[in-house]
Amino acid sequence: LARARHPGAIIAVAGESMGGAVAVEAFASDRPPPADRLILLAPAVWGWSNQPLPYATSLWFTAHIAPEVVVTPPRLVTTHITTSDNRAELIDMGRDPLMIWGARPSALLGLVGLMERAWRGTGRLRVPTAYFYGARDQVIPARPSRQAAGRLGGSQRTAFYADGYHLLLVDRQAETIWRDVAAFVRDPAAPFPSSAPPIPPVVSTRAGRRQ
Repeated sequence: LARARHPGAIIAVAGESMGGAVAVEAFASDRPPPADRLILLAPAVWGWSNQPLPYATSLWFTAHIAPEVVVTPPRLVTTHITTSDNRAELIDMGRDPLMIWGARPSALLGLVGLMERAWRGTGRLRVPTAYFYGARDQVIPARPSRQAAGRLGGSQRTAFYADGYHLLLVDRQAETIWRDVAAFVRDPAAPFPSSAPPIPPVVSTRAGRRQ
């Protein structure tokens, strides 16, 4: 519809967090959307391959024993995970009457499956893609994010923000990300105005472990 209404426009799809995972799965499919650019903002790529065994096991059993029981995150989690350094925005989100705090285990099971497919699917993206990730992201861990970013083709772009949290578009440095996104939409090959470095790759350590 956008293409029909604006035939000369650049059509870009931006996906944030779970939206990024949905976008990866769509663009990695056999029938990718007919868009010109793909922007991934801290996409959710924490799938089964990277879930700690206790998390994966408890979710699997709960989803099969009590799939419809709504589960809310414990206070231990909500008080120790920060999604942004923009406190005012977080307060507004917390007061939003449409904010959903709980989720069914069956929905979480589907979410982890989606994240797994997104984690594996980045290597099949053919549209010009920019993958943005913050070093302070406490929601999607660094390891699967770096692995997913590392599967992108050589012509794809990544940007790593030392002060970036999960909600890059509302962080206190959000305008920096806005400018980088706008520059990529205009010209996928142009340097990012922020001069942000690429997302670091997963490397081996002396002990043979990977980080």
